[in-house]
Amino acid sequence: MMPRSLALAAILSSLADPFVAAKSTTKTTATTKPPPPPTTDDPPPPIIDPTNTTSPTPSPTPNEPDPDDAGIKFHHFMAYSSSQTCAADEHALPFNNQIRGVNLGGWMVLEPWITPSLFYQFLDKGVGEVGMDHYSFCEVLGPKEGNKQLRRHWESWVTEDIVKELAASGAVNSLRVPVGDFMFEPYGPYVGCTDGALDYLDTLLDWARAYGLSVLLDVHTQRDSQNGFDNSGQSLGFQWTSGLSTYPRDLTTFQHWPIRSANWMGKFDPNTVNYTDINHDNIEHSLKVIQGIVDRYHDHPAVLGVEPVNEPWELTPLKLLKTFYWDAYLIVKKQAPYWKFIMHDSFRFTPETWGGFMKGCPDRALDTHIYQAWMDPASRLTFYNNACAQKKQIALMEREFGPVIVGEWSLATDNCAMWLNGFNDNLPGFPRSPCKYIPCSDPYMGDKQPGTPVDIGKPVQGPYGTGMSGPSFGLCPVDRDWMTERYNRGEGGMTWVMSPPEAPRGRDGTDEVMKLLALKKISAFSGIGHGFYFWNFRTDLYEPQWSYMLALERGWIPKGNLNDERIMNSCHREDAGAFVCMANRDAPEDSVRGGMAYALEEEGKSSKYLDKLHGDDLYDEADTIYAEFWNAHRGQGATCDFGGAATLQEENKTRTEDYYTDDYYNVMEIHTFPVWKIVLLGITGLLVGGLAGFTLAMKMSPKFNRAVRSSVMLRPVTSSKVFRQSFGNLIDVGYTGLSIDD
Repeated sequence: MMPRSLALAAILSSLADPFVAAKSTTKTTATTKPPPPPTTDDPPPPIIDPTNTTSPTPSPTPNEPDPDDAGIKFHHFMAYSSSQTCAADEHALPFNNQIRGVNLGGWMVLEPWITPSLFYQFLDKGVGEVGMDHYSFCEVLGPKEGNKQLRRHWESWVTEDIVKELAASGAVNSLRVPVGDFMFEPYGPYVGCTDGALDYLDTLLDWARAYGLSVLLDVHTQRDSQNGFDNSGQSLGFQWTSGLSTYPRDLTTFQHWPIRSANWMGKFDPNTVNYTDINHDNIEHSLKVIQGIVDRYHDHPAVLGVEPVNEPWELTPLKLLKTFYWDAYLIVKKQAPYWKFIMHDSFRFTPETWGGFMKGCPDRALDTHIYQAWMDPASRLTFYNNACAQKKQIALMEREFGPVIVGEWSLATDNCAMWLNGFNDNLPGFPRSPCKYIPCSDPYMGDKQPGTPVDIGKPVQGPYGTGMSGPSFGLCPVDRDWMTERYNRGEGGMTWVMSPPEAPRGRDGTDEVMKLLALKKISAFSGIGHGFYFWNFRTDLYEPQWSYMLALERGWIPKGNLNDERIMNSCHREDAGAFVCMANRDAPEDSVRGGMAYALEEEGKSSKYLDKLHGDDLYDEADTIYAEFWNAHRGQGATCDFGGAATLQEENKTRTEDYYTDDYYNVMEIHTFPVWKIVLLGITGLLVGGLAGFTLAMKMSPKFNRAVRSSVMLRPVTSSKVFRQSFGNLIDVGYTGLSIDD
């Protein structure tokens, strides 16, 4: 997916209120599927990668303009370009309405993982015949066929009934709509291929207005790609490698992730990990796109605002990015003075990066994407704590910058969604756990779509990337199930380690885990920040972890008012510090020592003494170091993992009766039963059953009755007083027993 939420401001009384106070939701680059933060396994907001020494060091934005900067007068404020700040804001409209939104991803900007039915037609194709993003989709099919298929897609992926259903749920008041820069300034293969897209967008805005929803227009693509992901329109950094794949048979292969690049703002050199020049033409093109959006929609009452670029990668030159944001903001405010202006954090969600930027400027907010899908496999407690821990960083950024929204997030806790990391490709090492497989869905746009349905007689087909993901024999990979925990046996949430991707009958705890995780995320994103947009509103495959509509249907996300006590108090344990990060006693000493060294060095402390520690002394010291580091950095996205050397444990405290009411565990009672009891019960059962059968046979079977009475072997029994008293009513009248003479 890859991996935000947003808060609304009141619109002047002369404009219609574009949204209803309702509810909302992730994504983390679940992006149209969210792209994973490329420098960390944890979801954003990440701790800045200490190994990335090539990224420019952010410097605080100056708070005061130059003395000779007279400023630019706008309708309600003054803007000072020398300091990129504002003053004299007269209308001062705060974000005093929470956003409860969803992304309409995969509609105007294609992402194969969201709508695989559009891309099955490229399976088993050769070099130059494969579409794996919006750019190559149009390039391979051409303008005529490409536009024909896109129109069929536009008409069926987002419909008026869907918009009506979202509004009626009481859980949505805003829509974030990813749009392509090519829709407003066409170029390359998009010319002709995307004709008519704006007409469908116009219709969507009218539907939104009719049903009381606001719309944030998110420019999801940029020319030459702002991040190299397919969600930017073009998977940049791509090379066919088929010439090297001749054994065991001729294969069509490619690589992308090892050479990913982003050339929107200039030419990126992967050797120096830096930009060698600046592409001013591309930047100017992007500003023209913003101007085109404002020209077309500045007076449409449903438009909440604009996000000028989605997920510029973390290597984007920060000074240039801020200048672009500033110039785009001035364009917007000139014609649309009440629009919100939302800026993505470029995977750098820190006060050092954004503190003081555009200080005093009305209607701006920062967008961050928070996903758990790219985290290492872990217990449910880890995901619960990670969700609640986001509160701290969001609160910090609200204080140091201003309004924060989580523009993308999901409920996915693994990386299994098919093509999440690209068409027929995957990130190295992903997915981290075996995935569940289900029958691939029928095409959502009808049976006229080429390449559908998936051939149930073929395994995974090419072309093949550096990772593996794709349909096999008609089955598609989806997110794993969560199993119920056998908590009363002291497993403490660890059964996830050995659990299969599909839970056995009676052991599926997915509903319980997802319900609680959703409550905690909503609490963190809206209780502290200004709201959120879930990624995504729907998915082609059955993926409720990524589909807001399916999550609502399964009861994972509550309908109606999301500010109820159940949501607001869902993080009470995490907020109270009821969990501790401890060393994993099953991990090798070298692994534990390595995790300790990392934590100490990050804090500027010496780790030399660790070589002298062994056994219990080592693990006890690790408990202290891990706990201190995790408590200090969990609010910035740090997890209790340390390369598998640590694990999150619930503190050993006396629990009151209501402790389990929030379903941390769907408890399955499994009691220990000694072997001797099992043997005794078995013998007793045999004796009782045998006696019952004997009695029934004596009564119901004359032949059996006579055989028993006539048996010489049983004569001592049948002639006994006890037998005659017990079975006398079963013996024929006149029977006096057997004699020798008989």
